[in-house]
Amino acid sequence: MVLAVENGRRMFDYWLTVYKRTWKGTMISSFLLPMLYLAAMGIGLGSFVDSNGTGALGGVSYLQFIAPGLLASTAVQIAVGESTYPVLSGLKWQKFYHSMIATPLRPADVVYGQLAFIAFRVLSSCAVFLVIIALFGGLKSPLAVLGLPVALLVGMAVAGPIAAYATTLENDAGFAMVFRFGVVPAFLFSGAFFPVSQLPNWIEWLAYVSPLWHAVDLCRNLSLGTVNPWLALVNVVYLLAWFIAGTWLAVRGFTKKLVG
Repeated sequence: MVLAVENGRRMFDYWLTVYKRTWKGTMISSFLLPMLYLAAMGIGLGSFVDSNGTGALGGVSYLQFIAPGLLASTAVQIAVGESTYPVLSGLKWQKFYHSMIATPLRPADVVYGQLAFIAFRVLSSCAVFLVIIALFGGLKSPLAVLGLPVALLVGMAVAGPIAAYATTLENDAGFAMVFRFGVVPAFLFSGAFFPVSQLPNWIEWLAYVSPLWHAVDLCRNLSLGTVNPWLALVNVVYLLAWFIAGTWLAVRGFTKKLVG
């Protein structure tokens, strides 16, 4: 256990060193785009929605309704971005993972370090975004700060399965399916912009399967101070199950790819 933690820390140091040289390239996707969504949807569209009454949203402004959903969606998008092309690059193009396991590092250590770096990216980006939401007046309850660990949890819930999927690919064509049939529909039908109860029944139930819906629901209830402890427990357990299963699949995929 101690050895795994130490090896994972060394892998995290590697990714942190790389990020110190490349962080400027992530500014648009990590900070600017979420801010634009917040301004356009929360303030622009929100002023139109609020002018027609906020009864359908439980008496809160549209900005306060969508801001927690955008926080969770940002976490998912960052996690997916960091577990697709960088992972395939390490396996296929630059093959730095092969160099890593030529040292005492095991495939599991490589996965733990990669996931730790993704956690850092999700946590740092969402922390800044949460401050911006607060400055815009999008938070209603002090409990909203707990949306940050929820954002981290949903990011890790999707990072493991996507990294595992990346180990099965021969080229990056498969990522288009992830974004077209996974990330985009989940983003649109996660309840971030409107209650999923407005959807047809079969789409509504598909939304409940998505880990993003559980994160959006929990972040919103925390932000509005309307947390149901039992429903929150279901949300957390569901996300933890995705994280644990995804990490196991990622370790299995890396091991099969790197050592056969």
